Amino acid sequence: MSETSGEVWFYHLERASLEQVLPELLEKTLARGWRALVRTGDAEQRARLDAWLWTFRDESFLPHGMAGEATADRQPILLTGGEENVNGAQALFVLDEAPADISGFARTIVVFDGHDEAALARARGYWKTYKAAKLDVAYWKQGETRGWERQG
Repeated sequence: MSETSGEVWFYHLERASLEQVLPELLEKTLARGWRALVRTGDAEQRARLDAWLWTFRDESFLPHGMAGEATADRQPILLTGGEENVNGAQALFVLDEAPADISGFARTIVVFDGHDEAALARARGYWKTYKAAKLDVAYWKQGETRGWERQG
């Protein structure tokens, strides 16, 4: 892991699902002028997200593509199961297994389900690893009302 990696933010889902939270986070990423790489090893989850990002809101959609497509390198949001940063993303969204090397990203966002003990244990392990590597880490928890509260 590179010492020059950017921030690592952890999003602990307790009150909303990934499908509710991810589009909002991706919209904020695009608003910064960044590209996003959404990584999950689960091909079925990638397919569900692919469909969802086109239809999650009646009045808009999130432009994206899937790794392996001819235009993958031009996508503002790319869904992948691989390690390569094909679209030159500044933000890496990790939905399950975090890659060993997160260098080259301005921000890595680890999103995990707080009701899934395995996901919670993985996130704790990543936190310890990234903290030990002296990376800038932050923990975000869903607030009692709508919104996120930074815990650390």
